[in-house]
Amino acid sequence: MTLVPPLALPSHCSRPSLVAQLGSTFRLFSLALCGSLYGALLGSILVYSIADFLGRKRELIIAAVLYALGALTTAYAPGLGVLLVGRLLYGLGIGLAMHGAPLYIAETCPSQIRGTLISLKELFIVLGILSGYFVGSFQINAVGGWRYMYGLSAPLALLMGIGMWSLPPSPRWLLLRAVQGKGSLQEYKEQAISALGKLRRRPPGDKLSERQIEDTLVSLKSSYTDEKSEGGFLELFQGPNLKAFIIGGGLVLFQQITGQPSVLYYAGPILQSAGFSAAADATRVSVVIGVFKLVMTWIAVAKVDDLGRRPLLIGGVCGIALSLLLLSAYYKILGGFPLVAVAALLLYVGCYQISFGPISWLMVSEIFPLRTRGRGISLAVLTNFGSNAIVTFAFSPLKELLGAENIFLLFAAIAFLAVLFIVRTVPETKGLSLEEIESKILK
Repeated sequence: MTLVPPLALPSHCSRPSLVAQLGSTFRLFSLALCGSLYGALLGSILVYSIADFLGRKRELIIAAVLYALGALTTAYAPGLGVLLVGRLLYGLGIGLAMHGAPLYIAETCPSQIRGTLISLKELFIVLGILSGYFVGSFQINAVGGWRYMYGLSAPLALLMGIGMWSLPPSPRWLLLRAVQGKGSLQEYKEQAISALGKLRRRPPGDKLSERQIEDTLVSLKSSYTDEKSEGGFLELFQGPNLKAFIIGGGLVLFQQITGQPSVLYYAGPILQSAGFSAAADATRVSVVIGVFKLVMTWIAVAKVDDLGRRPLLIGGVCGIALSLLLLSAYYKILGGFPLVAVAALLLYVGCYQISFGPISWLMVSEIFPLRTRGRGISLAVLTNFGSNAIVTFAFSPLKELLGAENIFLLFAAIAFLAVLFIVRTVPETKGLSLEEIESKILK
């Protein structure tokens, strides 16, 4: 995933002292990006121990507050220290939101459209990135334009917080708290029935909601009876929990180590070779790429509950492997054909957006048992951001050591391994309820 939209920074800003501290606006952006990455890593660690206590709804409200604080702090930063604090706060919000959003959606939506709704998360991430490109295309030469771009995200964070405040808590989380002995079982059960009724727009006292809550409660009680008391950290690496982590953690790991943080590093040189050289040209092309990503993500959203998870993953990752081979060939033997590189870049982006982009997070959100879902997803989020950081920081040394052609070849080999992993390990969960996934796939 992209942590921060690649904003087009101007050649000067309204706080010259800040730029003087850093030496260049490029370094400013690099530090800002790292700040959000470190914040996301920290957020994914913190959420491990507090997710089940806070609940999915409150977690996302806190994420919205952190987004708003981070955006405003960054926009008004008078110096480097305050700027990095702002990006750290924003990154903490990313860590919480990337954990809480797919979790809340998975636990509240009907199984028939779960894939579509969770994949919409990726669609709106891409839409946000595209908005950053679009605003950047107008602010590229504005004095202090980057401050406006950061500040504009604060009202959106406010809307997110208000929206989450108006929604009921996750019924499955309420039942989890009941079975964990955190309050009256009957009270939590009644709250869960009420929450499900509101989510489905059913009248109070609806029998279908009562029956569905009772079925979920029976399944959850069974898991606690089978495995006795709440386990510690090692519980996540035993039995069904280990199988779930291998599937979910493996997908988000391959999502990053197939080069996602690094391939777009070459987008600038590739586009320059095709005739786009000025900063304004590059920014406008970024908008075009963003629109393309949005279209491809929409295809995944529209088809994931019809075709299933596995076909999109297998087909998309095969396309990623092919695009990486083409990029390797371009830097080795096809240097005189820049359109090959442009086509390979678009192929990579398109295939990523119909596979790893939305489907990895979909699988992570639905594969873990309810008993350990909050903690399991936090480890998957940590795996994602941790591997993102490793690939990002290892890329430059590897590029110097291996050269562009060989590093793309390495990424292609990893992509083929990812295809084998998906074929052999990742199950099809289309149409199954979360309880059916737990009982039929993980047991």
